[in-house]
Amino acid sequence: MRTESQILLLQVSLVLLFFSGIHGYLCTQDSDIPASDLLRTTNNDASPIISPGIAPESMFPLQAPSPLMPFTYTGVPKLSGHCAFNFSAADTILRTTATDCWTSLAPYLANVICCPQFGASLVVLVGQASIQSQSLALNATHARHCLSDVEQILESQGASEKLLEICSVDPSNLTESSCPVIDVNEVENSLNTSGLVAACEKIDPTIECCNQVCQNAISAAAETLAIRHKNVTSFSGSPILPEKSTLISDCKSIVLRWLASKFDPSSANRIIRALSSCDINKSCPLVFPEIKDITKECGEVTSNQTSCCNAMDSYLSHMQQQSFITNLQALNCATLLGKKLQEANITSNVFDLCHVNLKDFSIQESGCLLPSLPTDLRYDQSSGIGFICDLNDNVAAPWSSAYSVADSTCNKTVSLPELPKATSSQLSKGISIKDMVYTLIFVSSMVIQLLV
Repeated sequence: MRTESQILLLQVSLVLLFFSGIHGYLCTQDSDIPASDLLRTTNNDASPIISPGIAPESMFPLQAPSPLMPFTYTGVPKLSGHCAFNFSAADTILRTTATDCWTSLAPYLANVICCPQFGASLVVLVGQASIQSQSLALNATHARHCLSDVEQILESQGASEKLLEICSVDPSNLTESSCPVIDVNEVENSLNTSGLVAACEKIDPTIECCNQVCQNAISAAAETLAIRHKNVTSFSGSPILPEKSTLISDCKSIVLRWLASKFDPSSANRIIRALSSCDINKSCPLVFPEIKDITKECGEVTSNQTSCCNAMDSYLSHMQQQSFITNLQALNCATLLGKKLQEANITSNVFDLCHVNLKDFSIQESGCLLPSLPTDLRYDQSSGIGFICDLNDNVAAPWSSAYSVADSTCNKTVSLPELPKATSSQLSKGISIKDMVYTLIFVSSMVIQLLV
């Protein structure tokens, strides 16, 4: 059931079917439109074929702010005056972060775009500040002031006011936590710094997730720093206890900040984003609802196929409200769901029976899967806010519980499921932003497909 504001939005949108160059103005009230209403699709047979690791040339425009609300610097940030970050030097990556975490889009792009970029920007800021301070961590007071300043700057450039909550960031993310080494000189005296820089400076995001040259160098460096802790003598051949795992993780943060100090901010940001994409694509970020309705209706598939597929469609509709995910994350999600169903004694391939595709695990109605490589949102005055979709055309979800995305993508002898290909362009219908007027900019010869 659509809310009253959604119905109003659809009614107004029906009037605003214009071609390129015609602007329509849309007023929305204080309401939240579900994720399923974020995008609508239009067909374009001329779209190129794109592999998951390659970004298409064009971006798909979302709603852009009207001249009544400039996208950048909507206000003057109120800074504390107690933070030593060089915000001017990091201006480019902060603008990128603000765009990636743009207001209402941030929750839907948090896992893949917004939070990885926000995290990278914080690492770069601390790392760059260490050039002067000679410390790779802030104390609690400075951490609180600096994080507040970063938040103010990003919000003034259009980022979500709930960014810290969305990305689970607090001042402790800028401190040393449990790592015993934070002094720059001590770090450099403890590590093979030239080897660390060499391993990461030319990182290739298309192969790093498999060869793990930079990741292994960072892990080794983190263990070296962690061993300086009085309760740790060696990690070799011994199981990593939870407290030791936390120690290593905290020391990895110190190593990343040190690396960030050895490159210009943009290069450091690129390295950290490439590393984050490896972790992102190993998992499925979606929350799986209970599968009891599927097990009830699909236990005897041949007896009532319609009921089974209706239950599957209903189940997937809940997952489609959560977030945009990458193509490799979609493979992970499909694999996990298939395993859960098989463990519940559903032996028939219900994915095949009910035509479940990879796009069914991402926000609908668009079926947009993001590329597995790091990507950012873009803003320009003519096309507004846009992001790249690695579109697919009915790529079947894998049913085998033995399928492993991480192993298969690195093992050239293993056949992957057919990977996503771009077969259609996408254009948003609109996003609800309270109490604001926005301009809808349409692509020539395309109209928005409204599914009422």
